[in-house]
Amino acid sequence: MKSLRSRSTARVRGFTLIELLVVIAIIAVLIALLLPAVQAAREAARRAQCVNNMKQIGLAMHNYHDSQGAFPPAAIGTWNAFQSGLSWTGLILPQLEQSPLYNAINFSLPAYGAGSFWTAWVTVPSAFLCPSDGDNGNGLRPYVGVGSPYPNPMGQAPAGDPPVNPTTGVMDTRVPVTNYAYSWGDNYAGGSLGSNLPWETNVADPNGVNSTGRPRIGFHGFWGTNNGPGGGIMRGFADYSTGQWTSINGVTDGTSNTIMVGEVLPIADANNNLYNLTGNTSGTTIPLGFNTNSFPAADPLCNGKWQGATTPVGCRYSAAAKGFASKHPGGGNFLMADGSVKFLKKSINMATYCALGSRAGGEVVSADGY
Repeated sequence: MKSLRSRSTARVRGFTLIELLVVIAIIAVLIALLLPAVQAAREAARRAQCVNNMKQIGLAMHNYHDSQGAFPPAAIGTWNAFQSGLSWTGLILPQLEQSPLYNAINFSLPAYGAGSFWTAWVTVPSAFLCPSDGDNGNGLRPYVGVGSPYPNPMGQAPAGDPPVNPTTGVMDTRVPVTNYAYSWGDNYAGGSLGSNLPWETNVADPNGVNSTGRPRIGFHGFWGTNNGPGGGIMRGFADYSTGQWTSINGVTDGTSNTIMVGEVLPIADANNNLYNLTGNTSGTTIPLGFNTNSFPAADPLCNGKWQGATTPVGCRYSAAAKGFASKHPGGGNFLMADGSVKFLKKSINMATYCALGSRAGGEVVSADGY
């Protein structure tokens, strides 16, 4: 039998440095293998929530239609007069179980600059935000700075400023933004703005002649209005300033084949605003997922050059920023006029994409096309 002294001096066997390094390497490999699966699972959950948000919006749209006899207009008022300028998102608040927020809005005052609009301005319902977008600031993005002026005053300040905090008397430095925009369909995004976007058919020709032989992309009535050469009609649902609206009877292309609302990225569009005028409308003549953060926002050619003819298409101030985009890999979610939500791939053919954008264009679209 060993003595206590011999027991205390017996050598204890432990891990060698090489063995520890091998174990650490194995753990690192396992983490590397599991991480993509975890991230994919998280994105699947976020995408499911995004789909649910859009279904809520779709239900709200149809409840609004049932009570008013038509889908909501893109905005109340006109661009030049501004009036209230309240957009469709504010109009459907009661149908989203947000009646207290709706009741806090004074419809006789503009959404910009008025202290009475403060409560709504700083409150962004989660139904208007996609959890996959980590850059949306949870609905409130900074107003100050080159990359942040989301209101589009178009030289009409102070109408373009955020409201004043009634408690402090100081103008807010944040702007409510949204990940979902009303579709004006395949009306020109450039049009009379002078922005001859490369994907659109000859904007200068009132007949839209396309000498390339490609399918026509874009119709007059830019941004869904009846403005522009030869006038124009609203091809989708959104008209922010000329008073056009439509009911479900106006969707003759089929409600399941017509885009009503799609995903957008606030960080990629300087003219993104939850409650005001053009801030939450977009069209389909711009490729799905086109990157308008590829040109530096601080560059003099980009900064403040609102939808100008020489504004680079990769600039967040350009008319190209009024397309649909999302953070979901491969494409984005779209609310169709029947209330269903479909995922469209970035690779969708432009003619098919625009056909889905028009509600009464008479195009024949096969489900195999998207």
